[in-house]
Amino acid sequence: MTQNELKRILKGVADGSITADEAALKLKMEPFEELGFAKVDHHRGVRQGAGEVIYGAGKTPGQIVEITKALMAKGQSSVLITRLTPSAAQEVGSSIELDYHDMGHIGIAGKMPEPDTDGTVLVVTGGTSDMPVAEEAALTAMFLGSRVSRLYDVGVAGIHRLLAHTEDIMRARVIIAIAGMEGALASVVGGLAACPVIAVPTSVGYGASFGGLSALLSMLNSCASGVSVVNIDNGFGAGYMADMINHMGGE
Repeated sequence: MTQNELKRILKGVADGSITADEAALKLKMEPFEELGFAKVDHHRGVRQGAGEVIYGAGKTPGQIVEITKALMAKGQSSVLITRLTPSAAQEVGSSIELDYHDMGHIGIAGKMPEPDTDGTVLVVTGGTSDMPVAEEAALTAMFLGSRVSRLYDVGVAGIHRLLAHTEDIMRARVIIAIAGMEGALASVVGGLAACPVIAVPTSVGYGASFGGLSALLSMLNSCASGVSVVNIDNGFGAGYMADMINHMGGE
């Protein structure tokens, strides 16, 4: 159930087209659905404003299909599937309508929703190697209704590339700064931006980067105000948070 569906039920009670008992029954019915291998949360859209997202890693294509069908049968028009491998996507796509984005390992069942807010989420990466995480973040924010702009390969090794886009940084409502290596990009962007910056450390880097730990610690210790940090390679978490901030609106 979505928040829009909940509002329709409440309006129905208000105008007399639905009785209070009928409304109560609709609200009580199957807050989650038992599939044996999964308990599908049908009320997440009511609680949080966005329906359940499927984490594809570790699930079989058959399980992904079954969960997706269960969500869509209860009124969720589109379903986001993260960490979906190309081979799994091919199998899932043979059973349901699926738009697969290989770079971000993102699958979208149904149609990509249109933007429903005027603010922009700016996704910035240090290097091209950070793009898989960046695309996971960008597509997540887009799926949730945000307008997204991308600014890739503008790391501190050639900082003039970033400074050439200062106007884009100033216009964004929220920025996702994604970088591996030493993770310096987040501090530089944080020092330029007037909006919240969500830093995402990636596992990109040589041995002493410790699989993203070096970037994580650098970002956590940023001296720039307004920088928050999500976990290593967590593009989904950054995109979700950025969309929540974006939908709060305001300058």
